Amino acid sequence: MPLIMDLSHVSDADLALVGGKAGKLGELVRQGLPVPPGFVVTTDAYRAFVQGTSLQQEIPDHLARVDPARPESTETASKAIREAFDRAEFPPELRAEITKSYEQFVNRHHVRFSAVRSSATAEDLESASFAGLQDTYLNVAGVEAILAAIKRCWSSLFTTRVLVYRVRKGFNHLEVHLAVLVQKMVDSVVSGILFTRDPNTGENHMIVEAGWGLGEAIVGGEVTPDHYVVDGVTLKVVHKQISDQRVRIVRAEGGGNRREDVPADAQRAQKLSDHRLSRLVSLARVIESHYRRPMDIEWCADEESLYIVQARPVTTIPTSTAPGSAHPPASPSTDAADEAPLVRGFGASPGVAGGVARILRGAEEMDRIQAGEILVTTMTTPDMVPAMSRASGIVTDEGGMTCHAAIVSRELGVPCVVGTREATKKIPEGSEVTVDGKTGAVFRGLRAVKPTATPVSPAAATSHGGEGAPITATKIYVNVGVPEKAEEYARLPVSGVGLLRIEFIFTAHVREHPLALIKKGKRDELVRRLADGIGKVCRAFHPRPVIIRTSDFKTNEYRGMPGGEEFEPVEENPMIGWRGCSRYISPVYKPAFLCELEAIHKVRTEMGMKNAMVMLPFVRNTWELEEIVEMMRAAGLKRSRDFQLYLMAEVPSTVLLAREFSKHCDGFSIGSNDLTQLVLGADRDSETLGRMGYFDERDPAVTTAIRLLIEGAHDAGRTVGICGQGPSVYPEFAEFLVREGIDSISLNADTVVSTIRTIASLEQRLKLQGLRTAGRRDS
Repeated sequence: MPLIMDLSHVSDADLALVGGKAGKLGELVRQGLPVPPGFVVTTDAYRAFVQGTSLQQEIPDHLARVDPARPESTETASKAIREAFDRAEFPPELRAEITKSYEQFVNRHHVRFSAVRSSATAEDLESASFAGLQDTYLNVAGVEAILAAIKRCWSSLFTTRVLVYRVRKGFNHLEVHLAVLVQKMVDSVVSGILFTRDPNTGENHMIVEAGWGLGEAIVGGEVTPDHYVVDGVTLKVVHKQISDQRVRIVRAEGGGNRREDVPADAQRAQKLSDHRLSRLVSLARVIESHYRRPMDIEWCADEESLYIVQARPVTTIPTSTAPGSAHPPASPSTDAADEAPLVRGFGASPGVAGGVARILRGAEEMDRIQAGEILVTTMTTPDMVPAMSRASGIVTDEGGMTCHAAIVSRELGVPCVVGTREATKKIPEGSEVTVDGKTGAVFRGLRAVKPTATPVSPAAATSHGGEGAPITATKIYVNVGVPEKAEEYARLPVSGVGLLRIEFIFTAHVREHPLALIKKGKRDELVRRLADGIGKVCRAFHPRPVIIRTSDFKTNEYRGMPGGEEFEPVEENPMIGWRGCSRYISPVYKPAFLCELEAIHKVRTEMGMKNAMVMLPFVRNTWELEEIVEMMRAAGLKRSRDFQLYLMAEVPSTVLLAREFSKHCDGFSIGSNDLTQLVLGADRDSETLGRMGYFDERDPAVTTAIRLLIEGAHDAGRTVGICGQGPSVYPEFAEFLVREGIDSISLNADTVVSTIRTIASLEQRLKLQGLRTAGRRDS
């Protein structure tokens, strides 16, 4: 095997030797596309370096001292190994080979500065799914600096994060290798990215972003780039949004990078000329045609030429329809799109709806809203669900993508815009408006709608995508908000109900604080109403399981219900206050919880619905869980072959002590919203943090917590599911869950069919990758 390969001589077939990045760029060179010249220091060179130095012994010695129970031991090993790489001298033959190749490269291509880029091998690190896992160094000059950068790229295989990840995945550190790509550095005047398909909508538009200087400023979020939208058929520019860029990253005088101010006359200028934009789009069309799939392309340009510096498949293309939703993906008419919206916020639930705006100041006014009207309020509360189900669209002043309004509207299939800040002030009462739940805009008047796909209801989903939906190893469930939707959702191709929130039955069927009803002597009526609502869902799905999550109102939500003020305290932070299981063992609320248990027992016995299961929310400690299990046993709900008890994994303590909690339950369901909130310390309802990007279930800390839970639960023989919207919104998050072995995913109805196809495709790809890896090993 060669130690060095010219970039023009490699292709996708050489991934094991040169890594994914170099393999794809070599493929593009062979297609005649403008890629900066370079050479690859192969994975065999890495092995030669390790075997020819003390690293052969030092790496395994330091790794042997790692104790997964002591995180500091991993950090110590990482630091020691990276320092060992820095100290190690290149074996003479390898040093001579790299030096010779570099000097030939410099002379042949008139190179002053180089980019030294890690290129992970497909068989070793592709399944890790961490973007930017290894190091890259820009504007490197001179053979000594090149050799040092190569060593730092190699040593980046042993950062603390990578070591921890591989231990948990069961990878052998000594079998992981890395190629390094050395390319001629482009003195970028402008750079950016291009998607050959819109990654958010899947529409046949190319999305181009461009900024002055090196692309690191865009990738690092330091600047807002220009945004261009190009029609995928005519290749004409259909939209331009020019940004105000005041800083850029450029090459420093002696090498490396520096930041400088953008001249005043260039700050608001178009970054990519129309001519260059047209040329870039033409190159992108060739790349997409070669790979026969939508591509994510990184590019840059100096004063004279455009260059492609990376190309990889787009993994976030959504399907074009939203089965289960009364409102298909759509956009307002061109007139509406050109007009400035009345207000703008977060697009929280897709679809477009028009109607009369009805401004509600609180839950006590919800009877004012009529079917088909637009509900406008400061923020919805759980007891507003009946009004929300009548509305054709919802607009709020406050909230983020995981607030109550967003979650419920997605379950109801109602277009929703949240976090507008001033909708209740700017939208006139009784006026006609159009809500675009995809873009987050609210327009004056009733606008014609341009559907981007044919509406498909859950009822039609079975014929259009249900019976023909692929079979997945990962079980797919549906979330049910209000019982009235059960018959419709039961026709979806799902294994059952993964989340039936009992508090929605409180608000839709009971509509009064449970303790207030008990005080009035209406305990039996409370049990009957709860049982009726639960029974309606269980009958619709029978014999498929229905997992009923017992009530998880916060004090501020309960206090707003009729009769609630007498029983609910005022808490400064209800999100982490008196909620979930802590209520059930409280002498104050325990009588109401016993009514919930009695209602579920009634459904299972008197109604004969043995498919009713229970899930407990916001579990903090095993001792509270033990007390609740005893209460359930006394109520006739004892764990058995046909009655399972599940726990919501929302509090980090549940994750950290998964094996202990497993002794008291049959499985877990990840509540990604609360888990993200508590792991990152980011209020899920904070509009400010939402806009700043703090709340993201894809954050490495959150995915690490999920991985720990799956490992702990599976070790104890328990299942793990998830009932947040993350897997349907972020395909890469769905891929992470499938790779980690998630047992089930429970989705909102409008995303079921499309996500089943996504999961099936992921499982098939992983199966093929496993077969290929096994084939390589056998050979």
